[in-house]
Amino acid sequence: MLTWTLEPEMMVDPAARIISKDSWGPYFLFSVESPPIARRASPGQFVMVKVSDATSPLLRRPLSLCDRRGDRFWLFFQVSGQGTALLARKEPEDRLDVIGPLGRGFRLPQDARSRGASLLVGGGRGVAPLLFLAAEMRSKNLPVKLLYGGRTDADLPLRDKLRAENIPHALSTDDGSRGLKGFVTELLQNELGAAPVAGIYACGPEPMLRAVAEMAAVASVPAQLSLESHMGCGFGACWGCVKRIRRNGEESWVKVCEEGPVFPAEEVVWP
Repeated sequence: MLTWTLEPEMMVDPAARIISKDSWGPYFLFSVESPPIARRASPGQFVMVKVSDATSPLLRRPLSLCDRRGDRFWLFFQVSGQGTALLARKEPEDRLDVIGPLGRGFRLPQDARSRGASLLVGGGRGVAPLLFLAAEMRSKNLPVKLLYGGRTDADLPLRDKLRAENIPHALSTDDGSRGLKGFVTELLQNELGAAPVAGIYACGPEPMLRAVAEMAAVASVPAQLSLESHMGCGFGACWGCVKRIRRNGEESWVKVCEEGPVFPAEEVVWP
């Protein structure tokens, strides 16, 4: 299998092999065999996937790494446009052209056992990198609880995976069809008021992330946010995924793909 290196920890694998495919309506979970990428991956990183050999769509699609075991990694995504619709047509044994792992992921808490559990807050498809993070924390015996929210029961397709892997979790839906009726941030508020929290890790829609950042600040709990952004290249060449970040009292535009996608909540400047 041909591979070549872009940076020390970033690989191009033009023949990553799909091992398995699960689907729930518009949601899909792929298991992909790619030793050079899987062995380098860490929670919060992502890959850029080529979805077609044609010139349209031209750009790769960024997808968070949902898990990593041995020579395989997992991708969880929702069909939301032409690119992901093409990707969803792939079947086991098909090959994918993948660049990764990319970006800076989550930083694990230090001495978390003495400060309570870490709370992982996932909205919709934003749960993907948090499953990887939960598995990593549990492998290090760090207490963790994943809060998983969606619009309806159908938007929580990975709930059975959480239960099968014994990951402590709570569910919410906007319409009350599963778990708490309300937003996932309401689950977070309940947890913040119940016991000490070592840290908050979140991924999901921007309004949800902003609310999480505000709640973390009020509770004086450190938080890390995985930001979503449209990306052209995925490794800092195109400047297509900038966000406003504040550091040392000064604001500047930074590339999400290169300096993120994970940032401390207090650094993010909201519109």
